[in-house]
Amino acid sequence: MTTSSLHPLMLLLLTACLTAGDPGQDHLGVTGRGQHKPIPRGVVEDSAYWKQQMQAELQAQLEKEPIVRQAKNVILFLGDGTSISTLTAARLLKGQRSGNFEHEVMAYEKFPYSALIKTYSADKVVTDSAASATAYLSGVKTNQEIIGVDANVLLGDCDAMNVQDFHTRSILEDFQDAGRSTGIVTVTRVTHASPAGAFAHTAERHWESDTDVYYDYVDTELCDDIAEQLVLGDSGSKIKVILGGGRQKLTPQAREDPEGGKSGKRRDGKDLIQTWLDHKALLGNASYVWNRDDLLAVDTGSTDYLMGLFDWSHMAYVVDQEASNPSLAEMTGAAIQVLQRDDNGYFLFVEGGNIDLAHHLNQHRSALEEALEFEKAIELAVSMTDPQDTLIVVTADHSQPMVINGYQERGSDVLGLGDYSDVDGLAFTTLLYTNGPGYRTQVDGARPDPALEDYSAPHYVAAATVPMEQSNHAGEDVALYAMGPHAHLFTGIHENAFIPHALRYTACVGEGLQFCSSSLEE
Repeated sequence: MTTSSLHPLMLLLLTACLTAGDPGQDHLGVTGRGQHKPIPRGVVEDSAYWKQQMQAELQAQLEKEPIVRQAKNVILFLGDGTSISTLTAARLLKGQRSGNFEHEVMAYEKFPYSALIKTYSADKVVTDSAASATAYLSGVKTNQEIIGVDANVLLGDCDAMNVQDFHTRSILEDFQDAGRSTGIVTVTRVTHASPAGAFAHTAERHWESDTDVYYDYVDTELCDDIAEQLVLGDSGSKIKVILGGGRQKLTPQAREDPEGGKSGKRRDGKDLIQTWLDHKALLGNASYVWNRDDLLAVDTGSTDYLMGLFDWSHMAYVVDQEASNPSLAEMTGAAIQVLQRDDNGYFLFVEGGNIDLAHHLNQHRSALEEALEFEKAIELAVSMTDPQDTLIVVTADHSQPMVINGYQERGSDVLGLGDYSDVDGLAFTTLLYTNGPGYRTQVDGARPDPALEDYSAPHYVAAATVPMEQSNHAGEDVALYAMGPHAHLFTGIHENAFIPHALRYTACVGEGLQFCSSSLEE
């Protein structure tokens, strides 16, 4: 097979993979930090080496030039639960595999600008994904577990959530109002907290279907569930690309899932997938797909609307290799191909949601594999866009309580045993959690020996200090990386609510300060 016979999306993915992992090749087309090449293993990193490398890094910093023009497109990548320790550990894992070890450079590390983001919510020091999604998508901090409404709304208050004055406006809605296209991509349910922050207004993040509302003893006619808002809501109904998981929330209880063994969850009998298709067929060429092969077969060059729901609930972890599921990169590539047909520009939200889900289970191996998949999607997006007209921002909604610890040797396995205790003499893994299901009960006053456990298993549960059914989030700041028009706005330390205000400014949408030329520059 020649490259000319490949599907356009597969060709893009192949190109991105061939250029990945080489810190000496600036395939991102931008000048960023960390461009030094790794030295061969066994070579001493002496004074001459570090002087040369750091002078090169200084020169790269001096050569940065802000792109001061209006952004036609904005892509916001959100690594759910991607703490700084997760970013570091993912880099170490990638470096082990590439042979670059600690000198590895991640795709987003080549972005020219970065910042730290504060994540607390209106009522909690440590945020959940719903409150944070409202902040980084609308610019307003709100209470825990509610979406798209301000702090006047308390958890579960159906009446308050319908008060228009309490509704927040997302950057996605601003793009729609400006006549520009929008899309959401995630590996979680498309009705889950993070993607819902782009289009929903609800007093309870778990009201994903009418059944969820019903079991909270709330009137389903009074308070629309998130799935209904996605398909029929003012902003949800205008989204051109919807890719992720969660078929159960959009299909009736009598409908068997196409992969068998399960059925929909809706009590009201509505088939929102069919409703979406019927509505979009009146507006243009619409496609619905539920597996990888069908997604790759879509003619994105003539598709106006695309919905893909690839799993009954969340999409499978990468380590489980679910053949029917497309990768996050494949979904991202398809979304960009559809959205870039709009000459006015687009906003795309892409979430690596399984990073967080794996961390909640203290499964650091699964979490890091998801983080590497997240990076592949970012790298593909960069290869498909022009930094002169597309602002790409990569960040996280909150941290997770994973730590990198011990004095392990350079080049050692970040997923393995890292050091030994000077108290009990037993080993411990390099990656540990401060709370979660990985808590081990001591036997006769001694902790279990991890050297006797299968810590190479895909779903290995790392040790945690405090027992929890699932880990609670952590509250430290998260990292943000930016490239493209006005990416220089993202330096220093900012509130998560600052992000959409800066996006509005550079894209010239919504309320507040704006940078606008008379027309989009060619």
